[in-house]
Amino acid sequence: MRLRFWCYARGVFKTRRLAGTVVSVGNLTVGGTGKTPMVLWIANRFAEEGKQTAILTRGYRGTADATEQGLPQSDEVALLRERVAGKVKIGVGSDRFKNGEVLARHGAEWFVLDDGFQHLKLSRDADIVLVDATDPFGGGMVLPAGRLREPASALRRADIVVITRSVQAPSPAIEAVIRRHTQSPIFYASTQLESVLRVPQLAVALPPPDWRDAKFMAFCAIGNPAAYFDDLHKWGFQVAAERSFPDHHVYTEREISDLEHTAAISGADALLCTEKDVWNLRQVPLVRMPFYCCRISMQLPEDFRSALDQAIHRRKSRETR
Repeated sequence: MRLRFWCYARGVFKTRRLAGTVVSVGNLTVGGTGKTPMVLWIANRFAEEGKQTAILTRGYRGTADATEQGLPQSDEVALLRERVAGKVKIGVGSDRFKNGEVLARHGAEWFVLDDGFQHLKLSRDADIVLVDATDPFGGGMVLPAGRLREPASALRRADIVVITRSVQAPSPAIEAVIRRHTQSPIFYASTQLESVLRVPQLAVALPPPDWRDAKFMAFCAIGNPAAYFDDLHKWGFQVAAERSFPDHHVYTEREISDLEHTAAISGADALLCTEKDVWNLRQVPLVRMPFYCCRISMQLPEDFRSALDQAIHRRKSRETR
């Protein structure tokens, strides 16, 4: 196994390589930039092409354990499992190399590394970096002064940059900053509404004419709540009221009761959350009002898939020289 060495803030460590192709999806800032939809897009596309695919994710707080009721601790892991059931393997935990080795022994050859841009311990064949157009560079300051995990100069490691949530394409100001650090291809991605599903089973979809006529109390606990609320208006939902909670928030019975009360006095017919929120509602009775969630996907240009292959080829060619 080929080893490389990186110097990082915490010291010097070995970069380990899995037997297979590893594609990393990450970002520079804290908060939501669309990583989960992007991971799903890539993993599902690989699987559709007949590739033995696995997702390697740390999971929220790095735990793969389930609750006493058998529910996953991480809302994002639960969402991934729901969306790729039977098609893609998933390895959960902080040691993504170890989990990747286990999955490789079970046939996985293509790996999608979730939130992996700063996970330098694992070698990868392509780095996809997402930049949220609504807050692209976290105020220009690194944590704790700003929202950047590392300086924008880290974009030099990116093989592909994807600008998400842009109201226009191109975005010259954002591209100008990116071009200071990399000449890698830049793509634009948008969030697409797939369906409006009844919570908690997610087995019944609300027909578009019905959700367009209804009024909703919208709520969420995600990294970028403003983007979710903006998407709802863009898609044509009638939003009577909005409320956001901290990312990964697990809802209490009291909070749901308060949401239902706010919905009632605002004239809403139902409550509406993200698909990620569903997994943090499972232990709370939903009795007074119907609950729905938005299932979304990433919409990318047709040439993105070929650009990914080219990026992988370029990286592998450099490493074999």
